[in-house]
Amino acid sequence: MIRVHRLNGEEFILNANHIETVEERPDTTITMMNDRKYIVKEPAVDVIAMVEEYNLRFYRAVHGKNE
Repeated sequence: MIRVHRLNGEEFILNANHIETVEERPDTTITMMNDRKYIVKEPAVDVIAMVEEYNLRFYRAVHGKNE
């Protein structure tokens, strides 16, 4: 799960495993696998970094790796 913010500043959480695309048009738009779209304050590069960190934490938890 990742924490992001709507344009009005409201925080919400998305399931990182269900993200299909992340685009900047110019606001960052996250499209989920169910075709639902969210416009967020965070730049696309930050959303991608959060998804990568989430996946790394998940991998470490499943495989018992600390590196």
